[in-house]
Amino acid sequence: MLGSASPRVEDLPLVTGQGRFLDDLGNDALAVAFVRSPHAHARILAIDVDAALDVDGLAAVYTWEDLPGRAAQPIPVSLPHPGLTAPRTGFALARDEVNHLGEPVVMVVARDRYLAEDAAARIEVTYEPLPPVVGVDAARAAARTVHPDVPDNVAGVIHQQCGDVEEALARAPHVLEFDLTVERSLAAPLEGRGVLARPGPEDGRLVVHTSTQVAHAVRAVVAHLLELPQTAVDVVTPDVGGGFGLKGVRPWPEEVLVPLAARLLGRPVKWVEDRRENFIASAQERAQQQHVRVGFDDTGRVLGYEIDIWHDIGAYSQYGLVVSQNTSSHLLGPYAVPAKRATVTALYTNLVMVAPYRGAGRPEATFAVERMMDRVADHLGLDRAAVREVNLIPADRLPYRHGFRGQDGREVVYDSGDYARALRTLKELVGWDDFGCVRDRARAEGRTVGIGMAAYVENTGLGPYETASLQVHPSGRVTVATGITSQGQGHRTALAQVVAAELGVDLADIEVTTGDTRAVRFGVGTYASRGAVLAGNAVAHAARQVRDKAIRVAAEALEVDPVDLEVADGAVRVKGSPGTAVPLATVAVLTNPLRSAFDGEARRAAPFAHPLDEDVAPIADGSPPGLEAVGVHSPVRPTFAYGMHAVVVETDPATAEIRILRYCVVHDCGRVINPLIVEGQIHGGVAQGVGGALYERMAYDADGQLLNASFMDFLMPYASEVPAEIEIDHLESPSPLNPLGLKGAGEAGVIPSAAAIAAAIEDAEGLRIDAMPLSPTELFGLRQRRAAGETEPVRRGRA
Repeated sequence: MLGSASPRVEDLPLVTGQGRFLDDLGNDALAVAFVRSPHAHARILAIDVDAALDVDGLAAVYTWEDLPGRAAQPIPVSLPHPGLTAPRTGFALARDEVNHLGEPVVMVVARDRYLAEDAAARIEVTYEPLPPVVGVDAARAAARTVHPDVPDNVAGVIHQQCGDVEEALARAPHVLEFDLTVERSLAAPLEGRGVLARPGPEDGRLVVHTSTQVAHAVRAVVAHLLELPQTAVDVVTPDVGGGFGLKGVRPWPEEVLVPLAARLLGRPVKWVEDRRENFIASAQERAQQQHVRVGFDDTGRVLGYEIDIWHDIGAYSQYGLVVSQNTSSHLLGPYAVPAKRATVTALYTNLVMVAPYRGAGRPEATFAVERMMDRVADHLGLDRAAVREVNLIPADRLPYRHGFRGQDGREVVYDSGDYARALRTLKELVGWDDFGCVRDRARAEGRTVGIGMAAYVENTGLGPYETASLQVHPSGRVTVATGITSQGQGHRTALAQVVAAELGVDLADIEVTTGDTRAVRFGVGTYASRGAVLAGNAVAHAARQVRDKAIRVAAEALEVDPVDLEVADGAVRVKGSPGTAVPLATVAVLTNPLRSAFDGEARRAAPFAHPLDEDVAPIADGSPPGLEAVGVHSPVRPTFAYGMHAVVVETDPATAEIRILRYCVVHDCGRVINPLIVEGQIHGGVAQGVGGALYERMAYDADGQLLNASFMDFLMPYASEVPAEIEIDHLESPSPLNPLGLKGAGEAGVIPSAAAIAAAIEDAEGLRIDAMPLSPTELFGLRQRRAAGETEPVRRGRA
């Protein structure tokens, strides 16, 4: 089954309207609405709730002063980091001050959402506006501060170095220095966030349904902040309409407040994020300023570089420095550069906090490194592919130690791959060497086209661990539960394929549960392209334990040597004699001998069903009853997937419209479980990459007000803007770091997109592209600046 393009088993209910998303649940629940800050920065002088108390159907109103115990404390930093020298987090409900537009100030609970919104509208909050810090420039200048006790607005600094950078730059025949910019964006999942909490009427248990990527983490932090034992909290993830990292934050204020209200009121309580809340109150990402200094020789070989980055992380550092760390540890690419230095400074601004959005700092790093490679090629007048080729890490040098540290704190060590082969494959796929003919034909037709490429390497399969429980039932069905959650990735199909491969059972007989803390005690979650790597290997480990036990039990029943048995087609059978077999369903019964026989299968294990050994216990080997096991996969370090993208664009000479003509991807995620799922991941990633390169940006004014907080104004690519065909070629270099040889694929499509598209536009126009996203208006402005002699020329006509 591994490597088979099996159709996804989870899709039928989703495409027929039978999915169960958060808002499909809890029709009997009280509803929550929030009063949120209309200011980016202000003191709270007074909150008057009296007028809201007259709303019929009101259940409760909560301000910070009403929060008990730990719920009133600042939300914990979920991912501490030694470089985070000035951590600052907000409260579940703002106390004294608000630091970004949309920060929750008051929670209103009522019979339904309409009444809750009506009551919220009657609450009067008196603010004293404070001058906001908006954008990287303002944060760096520090004329204003977000937090008065952080005078330079610096939350923390990450510094990485390998080799003698100053010496490398001093001896380099050529040195370039330039600046780049990447704007803020947001994940914008089809389904926003949402929480439903239901208190147990008798046992005091709390069941929390939440649209999250990290069910077990939410359980832990909710239990902590509500001062409950973790065993008293169950977190269940329903169908999730997209996450992209946004729903990996733990916890969101609402994930604390809604369960708290449910416990205080003794009623189920629900909140579902509306689209404006998603724009102004959900985490965003990307915003960076980058300064690159690179030294290289006449062949284009890079001798050393230093990259300084200033990263806008918003008002709070609840998620630590994960995105900044990811950027710093991915300023490497597939290149063997002997000396390199990276410094990422995380800056507070009066904007909503930053948390991972698909790619999580990697697209920004790739933009810096790949634009650097294009600059080197342009300076020397060399083919851009040739410059990359001369810098690639040879396959025989893998595993390759980079000297930088990843987000797990360990040294970055590339595990496997063949980067030169990937480059050759990409050039052939896109027709790189023959593109001059394409350009000439287009020019003869009065059209302008260009080509670009970008390479990346990404850490995937990040630890610390993942678990999976697997049970074969007497019916023959196999149930699997794992700590990861699903937001459309196809986990149920991929993990079922792993089970099918290990136990030889049919996919239709396998049921996979994800994101339910009741089904598996321990788990970590879905992020960082880790689902298949961690959960897949945990499932394989559990299945292999079950297989070994099944062979031991069947060997006794068949009176044969275990080495002569194999598991295939849902049975344990004698090798070379498939007719001599015991179905796994029967083995499951034999592992659980009972005194009562309630069906035909159970009678096989009942007393007097077969001759007994007078001196052997019914379960002789000391293993627990049942045909089940728990598997754990805990990697020493992450795997490293890689790939290269090439893009052909056409730019309109009159309107400056940018159209993608071809998009080619060469990708290596190790052993592929299901190529159909991997290609779907790449397609989705490319679509988001196109959005980040050409359309999506958060437009804040100087007061920190978001000017495009709706889909009328925030541009995302439609089907008409995404390439109709994405040409993909898979390579496979199995990882030596896990038994299945897997690497991750979830973020591969988005990571190099902006860099590749920028390179293609630059090639078409002969204009320096150093900021993304790039709109037609901005491209038109660059043309005007060129006409006025204000821009630096770029060599054109070279592949």
